[in-house]
Amino acid sequence: MHEGSPHEVDAAVTDERDDRPDDDQHEPARRKGRRRPADKVYDTLLTQLMSQRIEPGSRVTVDVLARELGVSQTPIRDALNRLEADDLVVRVPNAGYRIPPQITRDRFEDMLEARLLLEPAAARKAAERASSKQLARLRTVLDEMAALSDGHAAYGEFGLLDAAFHDLVATSGGNRVIHEALARMHAHVHLFRLVYDAQVTDLATNEHEEVLAAVAARDPDAAAYAMRRHILLSGERIRRLFETGADDRETTRG
Repeated sequence: MHEGSPHEVDAAVTDERDDRPDDDQHEPARRKGRRRPADKVYDTLLTQLMSQRIEPGSRVTVDVLARELGVSQTPIRDALNRLEADDLVVRVPNAGYRIPPQITRDRFEDMLEARLLLEPAAARKAAERASSKQLARLRTVLDEMAALSDGHAAYGEFGLLDAAFHDLVATSGGNRVIHEALARMHAHVHLFRLVYDAQVTDLATNEHEEVLAAVAARDPDAAAYAMRRHILLSGERIRRLFETGADDRETTRG
């Protein structure tokens, strides 16, 4: 029985990965060709939340957002309903919607622990299972992140792409339970709401490149290590914000 050369086996595995049906719902939002107005409004509002243009505790209304974004009230309502389901806005009876406060230190630590359990495993599986199309999408997302300019608007856009990168890694791993658990956390929205810091984007970009390099090299151990390292470093950057805030409060009390 002819077993074929290693190159033939590799080609067969690659072909099998590329023949898997693409799930369009996992395509990065900004890469989809035909998108509903509500999807565009949803992304715009997420960007404004992450860039802190819409501040925690502020109130938003359908009519004001419709005027600002130049769309009808229907996509605004659809987007706000989706954000409410994601616990990113709170409906206030007869008064529109309110932006919830930033996450607490305890919530942050819980999210970090959950991400460390799930995302390295997702990256490991992505190195084993990602199709060439998925690798190309990951590359495109990182290129778009690198092309962004400075400023608060770009910072929010970076946050949206950051979330898309992590979502694509999880999707490429093929474990829907892991992907759904990470998607429900909306970790990137909450973390980017905590601070505006342009240095964060440069550091995160380099760490993302290490993750993609390991996934593209089909090295599961390196992919898991790179993702774990990225989450730990990101956690340290955010943790310092909580500690600085605590010091500032102590100084104020003194």
